[in-house]
Amino acid sequence: MKPAPFKYVAATSLDQALSLKAQYGDDARFLAGGQSLIPAMNFRLARPAVLIDINGLTELAGVGRSKPGEIGIGALTRYRALERDGDFLKACPLFADALPHIAHPQIRNRGTVGGNLSHADPASELPAVATAMGARMRIKSLRGERELAATEFFVGLLTTDIQPDEMLVEIALPTAKPRSGASFLEIARRRGDFALAGIAAIVTQDDAGRCSDVRLALCGVGETPVDASAAASPLLGQACSDDAIDAVAANVQKAITPFGNVHASPDYQRHIAGVLTNRAIKAAHRRVAHAT
Repeated sequence: MKPAPFKYVAATSLDQALSLKAQYGDDARFLAGGQSLIPAMNFRLARPAVLIDINGLTELAGVGRSKPGEIGIGALTRYRALERDGDFLKACPLFADALPHIAHPQIRNRGTVGGNLSHADPASELPAVATAMGARMRIKSLRGERELAATEFFVGLLTTDIQPDEMLVEIALPTAKPRSGASFLEIARRRGDFALAGIAAIVTQDDAGRCSDVRLALCGVGETPVDASAAASPLLGQACSDDAIDAVAANVQKAITPFGNVHASPDYQRHIAGVLTNRAIKAAHRRVAHAT
């Protein structure tokens, strides 16, 4: 199929892109990698009257340290650029685990971090990664700028808190804490498919080897990425024992309400979410020990 007729504008500056978005609102869409938008347009599931191409806004691409302990990723940064950035992967090791699970190399060459997060597909990996890491989204419009935590940014199925005249311009990520380890795991029917369930886990220990913080976020089991960090309470202040990890996995299974799909029933999704939680925490814990 072919898209419905639309007006195409190649923006030459961020101000121009934001001006066009303020003018057209919900009738306009930003074009970055186009890996989700263009197929939706071809099936006429999306019918923007105006397509604003922002690929020329190179200031929105790249990785930088905006302040100590934090890394900023421009919204136009391609997945592939992150995969090839060793310093970034060392500072944010959860990405090193998650990026290879995203689609296929051809898509990672074009797809952008900002486009993925703005699309807000709950089965996608990056929303869960952003939630687990406690990312902050920097959003801009002609009216000004604002920041949102990832837990506030994702508000529903394929829906974010971005307003009709706004654009996600940067994602701020905290760098890995000392004595911490991270892991991302998922189960999909085929390599590159969306996950039936997936989990991002970060485990931080104190000097005595007790868990001081555990961050958990799941994809594919709700309308948004699910922040399940509260389910990790049996581990806090404790050694990372099998019994404590089993209790966390059981808590996660109780905390989620998967909808099921043609490939997996809700009960199966709940089961594999528990299995993945167990495995991801153990993998993250092993990496703490290796790092120290």
